[in-house]
Amino acid sequence: MPNKLAKNKITNSTQQYLDIAEIRDNIVVMNDGTLRAVLLASSINFALKSEDEQNAIIMSYVSFLNNLSFSLQIVIQSREFSIDNYFNILKQKEKEQTNELLKIQIAEYLQYINELISLGKIMNKKFYVIVPYNPMSDKQKGFFSKLFEAFKPITLVKMKEEKFLQRRIELDKRMENVISGLASVGINSVALDTQSLIELFYNSYNPETSVNQKLTDINQLSIN
Repeated sequence: MPNKLAKNKITNSTQQYLDIAEIRDNIVVMNDGTLRAVLLASSINFALKSEDEQNAIIMSYVSFLNNLSFSLQIVIQSREFSIDNYFNILKQKEKEQTNELLKIQIAEYLQYINELISLGKIMNKKFYVIVPYNPMSDKQKGFFSKLFEAFKPITLVKMKEEKFLQRRIELDKRMENVISGLASVGINSVALDTQSLIELFYNSYNPETSVNQKLTDINQLSIN
């Protein structure tokens, strides 16, 4: 019994530090009722661009930021990239290869990979742009309406479908604005769906566990 109580106490304590109320329809709903959309963005090799191209990119980026009427959050996530599966596949191909020349080439390539790994860890970087929507900042709302919502965050969390859809429309407009602005800089971006959002937060909060334990596709889950 004491162990059970201690476990529940730890679980409740952990949940208090999570600001996420729910993830639904590709949108993150925060505890305070605000919404978040997450875009996965590509990267560009700025150093390989010519001076004129670099200046054009900088000007486009400055113009993009100046045209925004809301704040953005840019997150760079760096994780160690595991190539164990790829390495094992190559070793198996080497064993199965009947052509002696190709077998030697695979062996040399495996040696090259080993030497490359010995020099340092191979890192994988992903770039995310978080687009927020705060209904409290909507200028069309009256003072008493804002005050009422400020003191009733639970009402915002358990928002009705109609209210959620209205706020999602505003968030979608912001996403389209950001996606278009990033495209002008030469950066492609796409919104994460519900499954990708869950995996993103799961991997962020459980970096070690997520390597060996993958999440089930939410579309395959059923409620009995």
